[in-house]
Amino acid sequence: MTERPDLTSLIKSYDVRGIVGETLTVEVARAIGAAFADAVVLPDGETQVVIGRDMRDSGPGLVEAVGDGLRDRGVDVIDIGLCSTDGLYHASGALERPGVMVTASHNPAAYNGMKMCRRLARAVGESTGLGDVRERAADYLVDGIPAAAERGSLTQRDMLVEYAQFLRSLVDLGAIRPLKVVVDAANAMAGHTVPAVLGTDAGLPALPLEIIPLYFELDGTFPNHEANPLDPANLVDLQAAVREHGADIGLAFDGDADRCFAVDERGEVVPASAITALVGLRESARELAQGRTPTVIHNLISSRAVPEQLEAAGATPVRSRVGHSFIKAEMARLNAVFGGEHSAHFYFRDFFFADSGMLAALHVLAALGGQDRPLSELLEEYTPYAASGEINSTVADAALATARVRETFAGEDVEVDELDGVTFSHWNAEPRWWFNVRPSNTEPLLRLNVEAATAADMEALRDKVLAVIREG
Repeated sequence: MTERPDLTSLIKSYDVRGIVGETLTVEVARAIGAAFADAVVLPDGETQVVIGRDMRDSGPGLVEAVGDGLRDRGVDVIDIGLCSTDGLYHASGALERPGVMVTASHNPAAYNGMKMCRRLARAVGESTGLGDVRERAADYLVDGIPAAAERGSLTQRDMLVEYAQFLRSLVDLGAIRPLKVVVDAANAMAGHTVPAVLGTDAGLPALPLEIIPLYFELDGTFPNHEANPLDPANLVDLQAAVREHGADIGLAFDGDADRCFAVDERGEVVPASAITALVGLRESARELAQGRTPTVIHNLISSRAVPEQLEAAGATPVRSRVGHSFIKAEMARLNAVFGGEHSAHFYFRDFFFADSGMLAALHVLAALGGQDRPLSELLEEYTPYAASGEINSTVADAALATARVRETFAGEDVEVDELDGVTFSHWNAEPRWWFNVRPSNTEPLLRLNVEAATAADMEALRDKVLAVIREG
């Protein structure tokens, strides 16, 4: 008998991610497709699943394998071909079907994976079906996939034009001042979607945008740099191009283009919290104008400026754990108009409560082009505090390191919050500061985020906490 495989390193809390040909093979992908059918699709009463993929070389074979697994269980498959992850979410919402996106997001070329959702782009995570998918897939790799009475069908459908039309309908850029925009697609899916949404490839009217493209050629080997804008090294080319061309803004998308990062006219990186505040206030204003009190979700390591400014504007800010499945669930539960994460995932009620880097980009361009100041000045009010950014420390024992931090900062004047990892706050007294430490789900890392009212206080606190974390 074949030994039952352990798929926990492949099928994680939020998605599937592995090395092609090693942990992720076509056999495994087919088993996952069948397991998704039996754990989520069929119990939900669904009969069709939409599948899309990014530009990785392994994508077509894995799409075929996942589709075969679904069809083996009697589920019909709609293959929309090349798309961004938010393109797949749009298809799930527009067609009202569950979906599978074959992508490894920002991971290097050797990787691929899957993101799954229910109809209307509702997230599938560990506790909402993905754990069951993992167990069933392992069973099918041993026992084989049971055949349905009738095998599902396969149809092809290109959704790019409908995706572009839908996004254009949500944010009007037609009347903004002309903007020069550098876009770094990293040879990934933004090279496919930006010409459709911001250009005229989808047959839509031209916008007052001059797009300067960097690395728009689709190439899953990432010949210029990795498609991970969280790493500052991958923003260097964009920053240089913005300064060289005298551009108003630079945009960088990750591999599957569901995240968008911005740099200002000086080539300085815009904090994701500033975009959360900017877009959150835009969406809140629209909601308030219609007589409703808006709710905006922000993850717990967003800047304190985010909830402060939202409250001042009349919105209700709600903190969430880090992670798209948590934020999407809170978005839907509270009917929140918008949600933002420090990792540059931005979520919209108008986009099926799902994340869309392109929609966030449209909002930023609309805000920038709707007034005369440069982006750096526009965003000054949204970045009043000093933040460290996320700092990862390799530790032998994350729990022990966290315990050392607890012991060091225990005190009556420090608030302790355990929503996600541990947050220590001294925000209601001088000097004002807070920090969060939380372990990685997959690596021996402890992640630190620090914010303070002044740069000097932030740097001193950052160095103190890091010394405690790393003393072991």
